[in-house]
Amino acid sequence: TRARGHVASPQGHTAFSAVALLSTVARSWGLCPAQGLGCGSGMWEACTICHLVLCSALWGLTLYPLLPQAKLKSFSAKIVQLLKEWTEAFPYDFQDEKAMAELKAITHRVTQCDEVSAPWALENGTVKKAIAQMTQSLLLSLAARSQLQELREKLRPPAVDKGPILKTKPPAAQKDILGVCCDPLVLAQQLTHIELDRVSSIYPEDLMQIVSHMDSLDNHRCRGDLTKTYSLEAYDNWFNCLSMLVATEVCRVVKKKHRTRMLEFFIDVARECFNIGNFNSMMAIISGMNLSPVARLKKTWSKVKTAKFDVLEHHMDPSSNFCNYRTALQGATQRSQMANSSREKIVIPVFNLFVKDIYFLHKIHTNHLPNGHINFKKFWEISRQIHEFMTWTQVECPFEKDKKIQSYLLTAPIYSEEALFVASFESEGPENHMEKDSWKTLRTTLLNRA
Repeated sequence: TRARGHVASPQGHTAFSAVALLSTVARSWGLCPAQGLGCGSGMWEACTICHLVLCSALWGLTLYPLLPQAKLKSFSAKIVQLLKEWTEAFPYDFQDEKAMAELKAITHRVTQCDEVSAPWALENGTVKKAIAQMTQSLLLSLAARSQLQELREKLRPPAVDKGPILKTKPPAAQKDILGVCCDPLVLAQQLTHIELDRVSSIYPEDLMQIVSHMDSLDNHRCRGDLTKTYSLEAYDNWFNCLSMLVATEVCRVVKKKHRTRMLEFFIDVARECFNIGNFNSMMAIISGMNLSPVARLKKTWSKVKTAKFDVLEHHMDPSSNFCNYRTALQGATQRSQMANSSREKIVIPVFNLFVKDIYFLHKIHTNHLPNGHINFKKFWEISRQIHEFMTWTQVECPFEKDKKIQSYLLTAPIYSEEALFVASFESEGPENHMEKDSWKTLRTTLLNRA
């Protein structure tokens, strides 16, 4: 019954799978799940799940003298086991001072119970020793996670280049992506390297911040500590940066023939990403080519063999809730489960769609059933999806790393939206009244700024 996920309370705080935790606590007190998980009293509704579980454990320890002798011998061991699994799976829950204080209070009470009665041995030693080991491991995990500044430097987006200010074309010798890597498969492999490296910085508790953030907004409360969602925001920024990099590489090319080649190259890269199972990079590339400054280049697109691009867009067709993409994702998942090699295990979903799935799963289904009990099915499904995502993030990338290519992908300047339109209009002039008005307004804005 250990659901490997989080549950968020109406107050927006996260905690380890409350369904599993409360069931364990309830059983250790001799209560059935229905009795232990009833939500009729105001206290159960007012407390966060995290606070509730910790307070429930303290309550059980307060009732220690009243428990039957048969249950006393195993109660402390069960509480320590419960806390050990919690702190190992989701140490970030305890970065909050209140949660840490309650954890210390529980372990102190457990130690007191252990001292007054006959010591109950655990598999790896006494209760006291197990608590000491658990606390030390938790502190080490929190120390590792606290190195946020290094994470910021590692995941920072590339600098935004404002690009040319009217009739200023980049020099012919300027390096572009084709000068660094002209093999679509190799570039797709390096993008997969970057994806797996970045997604590995996301933890289950980070994903549950999605739910926490929604609840906070519903209750008109501030989201709180922004560091808790930084890894999510950084990964989302990577998607946007890759899209803008694709658009920049296309728009800044001077000659139509070379722009055509650039578009066909990125179409091939997206196709290789699809074959690998890297759907996030594929979607980012397609999004970049669908940005207005690129999509409006009709003369360039007329020279492109778009059959492959049409197939890719079919896979990413948003109709019927991205039905085609979900079918492809399911196929990649089945391949991964039956895979014998690391290459076949790679599954990198479109992260924005994954986040939306969690959002709607939480939003559509209620936390409690009509009888007041916790909605097990909802939280189990959230847990299942997060567990599946975390399984994908733990795959080791089998491709050889190319530092030169990755350095270009991560640090190459990207044009701002204004600069993309400038480069686009200078490559192919405006064709209708709307584009002419936009181009006139943009020129006036840039000239006044200059």
